[in-house]
Amino acid sequence: MTHTEIHRSQRVGWLRAAVLGANDGIVSTASLIIGVAAASTAHEDILLAGAAGLVAGAMSMAAGEYVSVSSQSDTENADLAIEQKSLDQNFESEKEELATIYEGRGLEPTLAKQVAEQLMAHDALGAHAKDDIGISQSANAQPIQAAFSSAGAFTVGAALPLAVAWLVPQELLIPIVAALSLMFLAALGAIAARVGGASISVGATRVTFWGALAMVLTAVVGRIFGVVA
Repeated sequence: MTHTEIHRSQRVGWLRAAVLGANDGIVSTASLIIGVAAASTAHEDILLAGAAGLVAGAMSMAAGEYVSVSSQSDTENADLAIEQKSLDQNFESEKEELATIYEGRGLEPTLAKQVAEQLMAHDALGAHAKDDIGISQSANAQPIQAAFSSAGAFTVGAALPLAVAWLVPQELLIPIVAALSLMFLAALGAIAARVGGASISVGATRVTFWGALAMVLTAVVGRIFGVVA
């Protein structure tokens, strides 16, 4: 008889990048469209601004995620190199250090030493990476994966309010884009919460609130500049 548990922490890398990208795509593009429309701009110019925002935003998200996660990966690799050097020079001391960690987690001293010896005999660097440094295989930094996940999700998210702006007449553009974009955000928050095992209502509410705030502030700015012009 076997018992299998489904853990969601393995999804944290791509899920974070995808949710961030889609959320930013919806919020930034919808806000941009609403802000430009509030300034009494022609429909064609609104769509052009939205399309430019989509392309620029997707590239920005990809570059930002790649640089950010690459920096994390560089730091992890540097720590692993330091740990490997210490293992090469002070193997017994590192074994005692690992045993002390296990003692702190509740193991008896004799058992802690046995566990440390067996784990280090199997994979010394892996054991120290996980239990000494705190680097987990499931949460290991993946720059390329994060960049593509974020950029792809941003493009999908940004395409939603842009498509709405293209389909509706200009006089209804602001309320319809705002309403549907908030619905998209609520759905995104709910899906992300469901995949991550969190509260669906909380996930939907928080992204909707911040999205609505961004749209209101951008509309105010657009209206101010539209009046000034």
